[in-house]
Order: sequence, then structure tokens, then C-alpha cells
Amino acid sequence: REFGLDRGRPIDRYYIEGFLARHAEDIRGRVLEIKDSSFTRKYGGGRVGVSDVLDVEESNRRATIVADLTRADDVPTDTFDCIICTQTLHFIYDISAAVRTLGRILKPGGILLATFPGIGQTGCAKLDEHYCWALSTLAARRLWEEAFPGTNVEIEAPGSGTLVRIH
Repeated sequence: REFGLDRGRPIDRYYIEGFLARHAEDIRGRVLEIKDSSFTRKYGGGRVGVSDVLDVEESNRRATIVADLTRADDVPTDTFDCIICTQTLHFIYDISAAVRTLGRILKPGGILLATFPGIGQTGCAKLDEHYCWALSTLAARRLWEEAFPGTNVEIEAPGSGTLVRIH
């Protein structure tokens, strides 16, 4: 019921944090993270010049950008050196539009680090009314390669879900 927090660190966090730690050097310059900046602070350190937080909810006091990823027209194109998008996109029904937005706002040569769940809890009322997608590695690859043609798409599926690095 507590996503494993009542027994220690949840298994998905183990894989997500390992993924981000392996790619910590990518977290630099102007960085965008969804909901809060905890991973930017933890893994970016002094390499981060500007840290932005995007949330759809205006009530999030940590958010420097309030926008819906499916139609974030007010977020300038080619803005971010790195985008960290963990455990978010599966809640967005128009996932393709959200991924296209991420592609638009990422600077040329920028890095996008994204994760999707695979073995985490989904059977609770808190998530059930918002959870839209469970992606196979094939679906994730097609989604990202379509939105980021000509870029290097790396997909890992260590058992916790899908880890994506675009560069």
C-alpha cells in the first residue's frame, strides 16, 4: 500500500537512482525536472546552472513553469540542456504529444533522461484514476524514435520498468 516505502527503498527507486547516477554527468546546464528538483540537486550538483521545475498544478510552490506537457506552448523551444522525466509520462493520456513537447523544448545536443514503471504498484485508488499506459520496450523505443528522429535512443529494461536516454 505504501509503494514499498514501509519496507525500505522501493525497487523501482533502486533502478531509477542507479540510472541517474550512471548518467549524472548528463545533468548539467539548464535542467528541467517534473514536479520537483530532487534528482537535479542530487545528481547534477555544480554542473547545473539553472534548475526549473515543471508541473501542471499551479499549487506546486516548487514549480517555476506551470504547463501541461501535451500543449506547453508557453515553454520556449530549444531551452533545456537536460530534462529529467521520471515516472510521469504513463499518467498522460496523449503521451505522444507530451513526448513531442519534450523534444521541442530540449536543446539540440541536449540529454533527456526518462523512466516508465514496470513492476511498481498500480492497483490503488490514488493511481488507478490517472494511470494511462504501461509500455513495453518496443513501444517505448517507437515512441521516442518517432519524436526524436536522428538522435541516439538508448532503452534499458532492468526489470523495474523502462529507462530511456536520448542524446
